[in-house]
Amino acid sequence: MRTGQDLELIHLTKRYGDTVAVDDVSYLFRGGSYVCLLGPSGCGKTSTLRMIAGHETASQGSIVLCGTEVTGLPPAKRGTAMMFQSYALFPHLTVRDNVAFSLKMKGVDQAVRHKRAGELLELVDMTRYADRLPSQLSGGQQQRVALARALVTNPQVLLLDEPLSALDPFLRVRMRTELKKLQRELGISFIHVTHGQDEALALADEIVLMNNARIEQAGPAREIFNAPRTEFVARFMGGHNVVALPQGRFALRADSVRLAQNGTEAVVRAVEYQGGHVALTARLAGDQEILALIPEGDFYADPKSPGDAVRLAWDEGRLHRLQA
Repeated sequence: MRTGQDLELIHLTKRYGDTVAVDDVSYLFRGGSYVCLLGPSGCGKTSTLRMIAGHETASQGSIVLCGTEVTGLPPAKRGTAMMFQSYALFPHLTVRDNVAFSLKMKGVDQAVRHKRAGELLELVDMTRYADRLPSQLSGGQQQRVALARALVTNPQVLLLDEPLSALDPFLRVRMRTELKKLQRELGISFIHVTHGQDEALALADEIVLMNNARIEQAGPAREIFNAPRTEFVARFMGGHNVVALPQGRFALRADSVRLAQNGTEAVVRAVEYQGGHVALTARLAGDQEILALIPEGDFYADPKSPGDAVRLAWDEGRLHRLQA
């Protein structure tokens, strides 16, 4: 069911010469949702985002926001705002003036635009840095300023191009929590491009997984992880084995594989301690590798080393059939 705040892509295509970057993509982004465009480099996710923003021209197809076609409109007229991967802050402007810049370009009075900038800086907890220059801020602080600047025009959709990639791992986890909280408070749609599976699973109400310029699978994050439709989805999302059996190919979650007294014979190839569990990679007969995530306590009660013979087991009900 469509709502007044939905964003819809209709047969959207982008060509660069003979190269097709986005191939006939149709998708409905529900209003007020957090969606991650996920996929490997070159899959078409950033080109899709840039077409939504108006920074790339669609070769074919339509973009409809809130019931209005915006395909031919310039970025400032679309009702979207984009937060760039590099943040793209003006080095000579203060934090306040960076946030207010787009309002200045629209001819908004200084007092009005500074008041609005102040409201956004308060929202992202950056009020006390309003008079600083970007060079005087940390990476996480610069990200907050870029976020406030993107939101200052009250967009219906915020577009985020790998916004966490420049941050260290600890800050990345903290900032994704803040992004999700902010999206819920604002109630607008966030469309977030990432190549990080963990990031998408942590943030997204829906994941749109792209491969070779098309949508490979889309849906709620848990569905994408637990019910991959294709071998590509199972392997890209991680945490799965792709098991070849006489009746077809199946995805099997690595945490469903266990060491057992009676099971399939295998030889340990690698052991990696990962905190709460141990990742054990073993080779089955027929040269097929399988990954087992063994709870730390279970593994160290009877530890294994590369070269050891083991038996692995799993419940047949945990096998998820993949499309041919």
